[in-house]
Amino acid sequence: MSRNDEIATQLETFADLLEATGVSYKPNAYRRAAENIRDYPQAIEQLAATGEDAVGEIDRVGDAISAKVVEYFETGAIEELETLKTELPVDMAGLTAVEGVGPKTVGTLYDALGITTIEELETAAEAGEIQEIRGFGAKTESNILENIPFAKQSQERERLGDARPVADKLLTYLKENEHVEKAEVAGSIRRWEDTIGDVDVLVGSDDSEAVVAYFTEWPTADSVIEAGTSKSSVRADGVRVDLRVVVPDEYGAALQYFTGSKEHNVHLRNVAIDRGLKLNEYGIFDVSAVSEAEDSQRAGVRLGGATEAEMYGALDMPVVPPELREDTGEIEAALDGSLPNLVAVDEVLGDCHTHTDWSDGRYSIEEMVTAAADRGYEFHCVTDHATGPGIVGGVGLSDETLEEQRAEIEALNDTAEIEVFAGVETNITEDGGVSTGDDILSELDIVVASPHSALSGGTETVTDRLCQVIEHPSVDIIGHPTGRLINSREGLNIDFVRLARHAAEHDTALEVNANPARLDLHGDAVRAAVDADAPISINTDAHGPGSFEYLRYGVYTARRGWAEGTDVINCLPPSELRSFLH
Repeated sequence: MSRNDEIATQLETFADLLEATGVSYKPNAYRRAAENIRDYPQAIEQLAATGEDAVGEIDRVGDAISAKVVEYFETGAIEELETLKTELPVDMAGLTAVEGVGPKTVGTLYDALGITTIEELETAAEAGEIQEIRGFGAKTESNILENIPFAKQSQERERLGDARPVADKLLTYLKENEHVEKAEVAGSIRRWEDTIGDVDVLVGSDDSEAVVAYFTEWPTADSVIEAGTSKSSVRADGVRVDLRVVVPDEYGAALQYFTGSKEHNVHLRNVAIDRGLKLNEYGIFDVSAVSEAEDSQRAGVRLGGATEAEMYGALDMPVVPPELREDTGEIEAALDGSLPNLVAVDEVLGDCHTHTDWSDGRYSIEEMVTAAADRGYEFHCVTDHATGPGIVGGVGLSDETLEEQRAEIEALNDTAEIEVFAGVETNITEDGGVSTGDDILSELDIVVASPHSALSGGTETVTDRLCQVIEHPSVDIIGHPTGRLINSREGLNIDFVRLARHAAEHDTALEVNANPARLDLHGDAVRAAVDADAPISINTDAHGPGSFEYLRYGVYTARRGWAEGTDVINCLPPSELRSFLH
């Protein structure tokens, strides 16, 4: 977590506690400031060291918040925030993980029943105490009780987008040490699963004790959980990080083994057994030959283990990309030479789903386009929110305003370094329509239709609803199709096979929303799209230039679904993309 993220999180906590205590207006001011600080390209601690005036140069960061930012970096805390935490000693993150429970509800539950944790919330709901609170009722209590299991489960695993930056920071730190020859993440984080249990890191070194000592001194670590001679665990930014050190000659074997998945490893070991070989975390061995070994795990003639290429190569296979290692056909594909040529980050030529300050973004159209050009993109699509269901606070654009914006974008295209597409993110209504008029939709370059409301219902009903939108003659992309928020909201339970076939039939793209809070479509759904030959669009849903960095999460999620560059519409150059768009 960068220090920009760190202080932004503090301000968001401040906002939640203020809202819980009944304060109006201020919470939104703190949230807007947090968003802008998180996206700010310069290190916030450098501005804070200069003074409040420098911090106040960030958009929507006023004098009061600037003072608190400086206070935090000077003292390590914000006194007013600590006072609020004392006055309202609740597990805000845990309680608000329950869908339907916001900060204001947390405050009411604390005042009425003294509820501070999700366990206390569950006990009160089971006892029928919540429905007795004024303004709640039996239905509210029932909904809370129904959503608690998902909230509890979500707290057991970290979102990939929260854990991966921690892992990247650690890898950079480790590779600066002279005793570290190789270092890489392993486990579910290397397979780019959307949630992980903890961060697993593997190091190749001939001096494991020196590496462990260096690891436990990592400045980012909040605490050391345990430390041995070749293994150690710390907690950093709230995430558990487990380190394992192996000798360099066995690094590839260990990396393959600890990357998993368990199902992939079992299948791979069976392939080895069928050939008279043994494969484990120490290497791959020919057990038909006689050799001396220090233990049974290393018995046999060693064929390899220093690299993953040696491990797979001994089985006449190319290295299977980590994100495919789920035993869903990747081993068979590797054996017969039909592994997909997975899409790569540098193949994506532009973003088809972004926002500006015309709706709820934080930067102008020109600023977003300039940032896209600086990134090396060939095109950029402006798709601000339209008015409609699920869009609150006056951020949605009317048909008339969309026409005004389209004119501005057309004018900008005369001077922009890259091609700019005028579009909209319209809202899917409960009956399968869209919230923007057909006349303006037909004039726009690109139309993303997304569900923002009615995010529940039976599988057949919700799939019918999205299939109906796919048939709309102006809709090009179905944005974040399930509407899920990882660890917060389950989203729509869609029949992805049917949805993908319908999308393929109507040449409508299904989005992989790269925002790490969404990753929607998820990997299995992408696989359904690939199998159906449905087009895919990988987008960041960026509300500021900083969010363009989310692209890698979307690309690797698409790779988990076996997507190639030819499956992804934003790997097309601008002229070919225009030909695809309805």
